[in-house]
Parts: sequence; structure tokens; C-alpha cells
Amino acid sequence: MTDDSKLKATGQTERGAERLLFLDTTLRDGEQSPGCTMHHEEKLRMAHQLAALGVDILEAGFPIASAGDFESVRAIAREVRGPRITGLARAKREDIETAARAVEAAASNRIHTFLSSSDIHLEHQMRISRQQALDQAGEAVRLSRSFVEDVEFSPMDATRTDPEFLLQMVMVAIEAGATTINIPDTVGYSLPEEYAAIFRMLKQRVPDSERITFSTHCHDDLGMAVANSLAGVQAGARQVECTINGIGERAGNAALEEIAAALMVRRDRFPLTSGIVMKQLYPTSQLLSEIVTFSCSPNKAVVGANAFAHESGIHQHGVLANPLTYEIMTPESVGVPASNIVLGKHSGRRALEHRLKDLGITLTRSDLDVLYRRFTELADRKKLIYEQDLLELLQTQQIALTES
Repeated sequence: MTDDSKLKATGQTERGAERLLFLDTTLRDGEQSPGCTMHHEEKLRMAHQLAALGVDILEAGFPIASAGDFESVRAIAREVRGPRITGLARAKREDIETAARAVEAAASNRIHTFLSSSDIHLEHQMRISRQQALDQAGEAVRLSRSFVEDVEFSPMDATRTDPEFLLQMVMVAIEAGATTINIPDTVGYSLPEEYAAIFRMLKQRVPDSERITFSTHCHDDLGMAVANSLAGVQAGARQVECTINGIGERAGNAALEEIAAALMVRRDRFPLTSGIVMKQLYPTSQLLSEIVTFSCSPNKAVVGANAFAHESGIHQHGVLANPLTYEIMTPESVGVPASNIVLGKHSGRRALEHRLKDLGITLTRSDLDVLYRRFTELADRKKLIYEQDLLELLQTQQIALTES
């Protein structure tokens, strides 16, 4: 494999490019998705696979949530090497102290603490004033820094927060010692340009902003989690928070595999490196599907069953001539074994002939025409045509030819 092809396979760019950090929250935000609960051994197994995938930060759980979650986070911190291990904590002493104990054994660790910043949250959920929120945020970060050197702070519901107050809260967190500032689009409300504008504002108005890592955390309520995340990156964010298969609260989180693939395919717009091992994307997706007992949608980008499947005759003809006609990345580059030519009512002669050759069968043009006519008649009655169907059609055709 050439150096250039290695770069393509891993999603890396040329030397000297900035690095984009991937924080995977499959085991925390992802697990909060209905039906995605994982038991202790399952979380450990998934954590090891995420390390093999090359994520930079692994959000292992919410230690205060339960004794089981605490033990899982602590076990991951002890056993998983590679990623920085972080635990989530509300801006409360008990949460932070529990998270600190949970991640203590990690080779490198972080506490991720958060507090609501939008007026609707402060008034109706938290029932505190803006000033009380600022005080609480500062206290939480200072307490977290007394346990670890790396502290991330998230102003929850940031995209529905008054920009001036958001800036105030971010400044308080940084002054208290936060090293990463995350901007959560908690309810998936933002549009890409709006989301990017928040990062541009913070980069411009926070003193010495280059020493702070700004992070995206987007939900998919309007179907724009990945688009918003990429907009944030273009505006200066250098950490993205995401999950495998996009699992998460409600409509889910930004999908890690989609962000990683976008960086690989569109390096002209994202001259960044990452530690993601691209060929581990599909195996990681498959493992998660196995653990949570349901697969992602067939039309899911990058790792869905149909992501590299072609039924249309026009598309099949193009892909058989040159895969780049209808595939913007090779299936192998993301760990998928191969493209899939699906035989159905939209398929053309070229795809049928290709499948027959795979079966070791070569027909004359006239015999292929006869078989194709029979094939389309069957395809109008049946959703998919399998190899056994083709063999039966061939057998019938041979009988018909003999009788004639």
C-alpha cells in the first residue's frame, strides 16, 4: 500500500495538518437511547472496540447514575488503554467526586461537567437565576480541577441561550480552569450557520481562545446533527462529540462514522487529521448492533446495509464499469467487505450478466435476452431475486429451449 493510499484508508491528511479530536459518547449519551442499555461486560467489550477504532476521548458513562454505571466506568478506566477516559457529572459536588473516583485509575482522564445555560432551563428545570448559574458553573469546574488537570465544561442547551450570557458562562468556566468548552445543541434546534456563528463568536471574543479546545455536541432532532458538527469544525471547533450509528437521546446524536467519512472524502474542505482507523468503522457499527440487539437503518450512511448496495440498472452499469461513478468512497475504506449488486425489478442486463458470471454461467446474447425477460417478470412479483431464483429460471429456460 502506498503512503497516499494509507492516508486515504485512515482518513489522515498531509503532515502538519491540525488534528480533530473525537470524543465518543456511545457508552453515555448513546446508552441513554431507549433500547440501548448495556450491561457491564457489554460496555467493556464496546470500550475496547472504541479504543481499537482510535477515538481520542471515551466518555465511559455517568458514574452518579447508578452503582452499575460507576463500576463500568471504573473498570473501563482500569482496563482500556489508548483513549482518555472521562465521566460525566452535573455541576454538583457529589457527581464530581463520584466521577473523579470512577476515572481515577485511567492512564489519562477527564471530568466532563455541565450546567444548563438557557433561560427556559434555568427558570423551569433548574429554578435558579443567571447569577446562580454562573456561580455554580465556576464552583463545579474548580472542584473538578482539584481532582484532574483536564476538565470539560458544557453549558447545556447552549444553542437556545442568549449569546451574551453564553459568553459569560464560558468565560467563568475557563477562568475556573476548564480546558475544553463544549457547545451542546442539546435539543437539535440549531441550523448549521447558526451553530457555526457561536464558535466564531467565542473564538473572537474569548481572550487567548487558541489555548482552549472548543467542542461540538449535536443532536439529530431536525436531522442536522452531522451537518451542524461539521459546520462547527469549519468555524474552529477541534473536538467533535458523537456516537456509533448515531444512537442517543430522542432522534440520536451526530454519527461518528458519518463525520469521519466526511473528513476523509472532503479533505478539500477539512484539511485535518484524526486518529480514527477508518477500516474499523463497519466492525464497530456491527458490534454495537449486536450488543443493543437492533441494527441501524438499511439506508444509514456509511455503515447501513444499503450504503454500498445498488439495484438500479443505471447505477449497476456504472459501478460495474468504474465504482467511482456512484461510490464516493470504497466500501473497503470503511471496513465493509464489498459493494453489493442487488437484483430486483430495477436491475439491468449488465447486472444480470455479471451475477451469472459469478455463478460460472455464460450465455449467448439471445439466451441472455430470453432470461432477462423472464427475470423481469419474476422481479415484478418478488422484491429481491436470489441465486436460487436464477438457477430455477435457467432450468425452466433450458426446458423451454429443448421443447422448441
